[in-house]
Amino acid sequence: MTMNATESMRRWSRLGDDARRLRLQTERALHALETLRAGEPLDAEPAAVEARLRLLLAGAPDLAARPLRLGSRPATLFFLEEMVDESRLERLLVALLEQGGPPAAAAGPSEVRQRLLGGSRLRPARTYGEAAQALADGQALLTAAGWREGLLLALEHVKRRSLEEPKAESVVRGPREGFIEDLETNLALVRARLRDPGLRVVELRLGRRTRTRVAVLYLVDLASVALVDEVLARLRRIDLDGVLESAYIEELIEDDPYSLFPQILHSERPDVVVAQLLEGRVAVLTDGTPFALMAPATLWSLLQANEDYYERFWIGVAIRVLRLVLVFLALVLPGLYVAVTTFHQEMIPTALLLRLAAAREGVPFPAMVEALIMEGTFEILREAGVRLPRQIGQALSIVGALVIGSAAVQADIVSAPMVVVVAMTGIASFALPHYNLAIALRILRFELIILGGALGLYGLMLGLLATLVHLSSLRSFGVPYLAPVAPLSLQGLRDALLLLPHWAAARRPADVEPHDPVRSGSGLKPRPPVPLAVTPGRRHEE
Repeated sequence: MTMNATESMRRWSRLGDDARRLRLQTERALHALETLRAGEPLDAEPAAVEARLRLLLAGAPDLAARPLRLGSRPATLFFLEEMVDESRLERLLVALLEQGGPPAAAAGPSEVRQRLLGGSRLRPARTYGEAAQALADGQALLTAAGWREGLLLALEHVKRRSLEEPKAESVVRGPREGFIEDLETNLALVRARLRDPGLRVVELRLGRRTRTRVAVLYLVDLASVALVDEVLARLRRIDLDGVLESAYIEELIEDDPYSLFPQILHSERPDVVVAQLLEGRVAVLTDGTPFALMAPATLWSLLQANEDYYERFWIGVAIRVLRLVLVFLALVLPGLYVAVTTFHQEMIPTALLLRLAAAREGVPFPAMVEALIMEGTFEILREAGVRLPRQIGQALSIVGALVIGSAAVQADIVSAPMVVVVAMTGIASFALPHYNLAIALRILRFELIILGGALGLYGLMLGLLATLVHLSSLRSFGVPYLAPVAPLSLQGLRDALLLLPHWAAARRPADVEPHDPVRSGSGLKPRPPVPLAVTPGRRHEE
């Protein structure tokens, strides 16, 4: 017992020492943060700079300090390992060792910047706050004895994945490249497709702690000044501790945060971003995510796919008409079936009504409960399939739907026609090109089922009218959400609901009010060939 009591006292004593040590480290870290905010200048000795930097970076174990000599002057190069490009770092060290001769013995940072390194991609750091932030960004800091400032060298390099086709926006015909999580690479992909000197890039830093780089892209001679100012104003108003994905930004800059419908476009494809820029819209690229945001957005732009413009325009027209029909079915079909079978049986042909009645014989639930059960089960299977690995998820969603649907019909829990209606609704929802719009329609579908089961077609029409009123009141950066249908614009209506061929789409959409509304010249329509007069017996010479 005495030994156990002694061990317990020693354990509590060690815990007390650890707690005091942790409290002391916390107080030092808080004092270091105050130093960052106060703008304390760098010390003149590299050893003092190293001690303070390690304190500011919370004793980062990956902070490297390479001792050097610039002539007779001791110097140190600071950087965070795995955040710098090793090959460029080695070339820099070789250049410093080769050129750091007697002329550099009395040189200051400005002379070293110009004479030794040529001044390429270098900038001074005069405070510990600037130095610590630059190290966190992946740059390197060069200091020497007697210097009151350091030199920041752009050596940042973060390992990124290679370019590949976006899995959520695959196409049969079209470019196969997609954005990745690196902002420079994404900017290069956009510039490779839009070689216009009028492309303007405004870079911001969002997030007090993450300091996430955000680039705003627009064409100076196309985008409306009011639109660009509004986008920049909303971005600069963001005050978060961290921005990890473009969804953070989307939620904070949209017009109506309580609406189910997305008010900003997003895409992983550079060709989609370029197409939106050419229409006068503004794009926002965020470092660390492959998704680009584009504003303003309308309901009809969310119903369009980039592949519509890569096929012959008659194919695009047919696909768009089919997509509109599928959107209507994905939203209304279950509620319409529930309303008709519950309140309006006289609308159903007699032969079909008898078959529906025979299929529902023995089912203990009303049609509305049937629809809610099957829709809920389908959503559970879909969500489970998304969270599982791709191969397992596909098998689960297909096999699960077949097994559960067949078992539910055999157990007389639901009727076979209801399974068919729910399956058709789920397939129709897969035709939507944007996932966030499909989610909004899936949620509204449950509301329409309840209204149709409670009030029949009257309730269904009330739900559709309420949705239409809500869509009419929505704005995306001042642009009506239903434009060009409401307010009506015949010129924009042809390309929003249908699809104009490239030789006929001479004007840009007017809803974003571009400075230059003319997209292409006249006379682009292909003409039949003129017969060539060739003398018999002679070969035609080109």
